[in-house]
Amino acid sequence: MRTLVATLALTLALSASAGETDQASALQTLHQPNAVLIDVRTPEEIAEGALPGARFIGYEAIAGRIAEVAPDKDTPIVLYCRSGRRASIAQDSLEALGYTRVVNGGGYQDLKDALEKE
Repeated sequence: MRTLVATLALTLALSASAGETDQASALQTLHQPNAVLIDVRTPEEIAEGALPGARFIGYEAIAGRIAEVAPDKDTPIVLYCRSGRRASIAQDSLEALGYTRVVNGGGYQDLKDALEKE
């Protein structure tokens, strides 16, 4: 019973802290003139393909490097990774720093496909 309660608590905590992917908002945000697109994947993943115009900052370094690309905390920012999980972690980090317009665009391939359909 304790294991079940602990598992349930962990599941609820993870879902509460992880930002949901929002591809529609990501596409809308990318059309704003000062929007910043950030790829938080590894260099190896990026070497296999990336979205045009994306800046590359690993999710683990985003808090320390975001001011290089978006010093204004009201800058619209779209994050993506392979599946959306690391983008969610990066989103949480940026929001904790006070960034107000951060969108988790989800996975690279899904966002790429959606951009091609526009």
